[in-house]
Amino acid sequence: MYFEFILIFIVTLFFIYVVKHYASKIGFIDIPNERSMHGNTIPHGAGIGFYMSVFLVLSFYHFDMLISYIWIVIAIFFIFVTGILDDHHDISPNTKFLIIFISTIFLSFNNIIITNLGTFFNYEISLGWVALPFTIFAVAGFTNALNLIDGLDGLAATVSIVILTTFFIVGYQNDDFFIMLISGAFISSLFAFIFFNWYPASIFMGDSGSLTIGFVISMLAIKSLEYLSATSILFIAAIPILDTLVVMFRRKSNGRSVFAADMCHIHHVLKSLFDENTKKTVLFLGLIQFIYSMVGLFLNKNIKDEYIFILFLFNVIFLYLILDNIIKKQKRKC
Repeated sequence: MYFEFILIFIVTLFFIYVVKHYASKIGFIDIPNERSMHGNTIPHGAGIGFYMSVFLVLSFYHFDMLISYIWIVIAIFFIFVTGILDDHHDISPNTKFLIIFISTIFLSFNNIIITNLGTFFNYEISLGWVALPFTIFAVAGFTNALNLIDGLDGLAATVSIVILTTFFIVGYQNDDFFIMLISGAFISSLFAFIFFNWYPASIFMGDSGSLTIGFVISMLAIKSLEYLSATSILFIAAIPILDTLVVMFRRKSNGRSVFAADMCHIHHVLKSLFDENTKKTVLFLGLIQFIYSMVGLFLNKNIKDEYIFILFLFNVIFLYLILDNIIKKQKRKC
């Protein structure tokens, strides 16, 4: 298995180099707008590189396993193709949601579905017929959340590596080869991507990358419910979730659409706080995500679900108050 990870790393380097070289010819160029954190046109679509390397290497060495999880493979492929189309020419949010909707149904065919939320005050919350709709909501929410933090060089990749490493640990602790293989494969590909995406980035992952990685993490999180509580996963994947919740709540409280675009995500605020230093911002958020992930693993074994959930809500409120205070000092329009 570890040989395959090394091979994925090498193949990803090659594929991303090719995508970067031909990006302008095939229309994979990111043109800056008023919300961009960069000023130059930069190639995107590096997700093609790390998806293709993972798919090809795993197909060669673990074809039987992929066939046994064929609906998951098809679902990830659908998300990947959607990301490519969005990178080439923007597609509507409704279309993206429809594809995530269909792909999540495919996941359920391989029993990747959220059936209960845990035990709260000695009462198990079973979702019953709401299981599939809730799973679709959760997958769509997190996939979009990871897409939203892809706003600084290296940020989405760094946070994703931390989260995927945590799931690799979960797979290792519970002897789950599938979780170890998928998480390890994408960790390897993302480390290769970091070579090109670390500040100053020469290529972005694009939606072909962020949507795919977000969907894969969502799938692994649901698969890990065999070993983890749903509440502990809130911490294991905390940064994208917290950022989305805080931003949406702030927009709603200010009378704006929760889907309105702005420059008030956590990475925007922190970058300004760190004197526009991208590397410090990314490393800081990566460290915070690591702490959250380790806390999530610890809480899963030692604390009841209701207390974990209350603690997470406290984190949402605390982060909102802290960021709101900083935003007011920075005089941001949020």
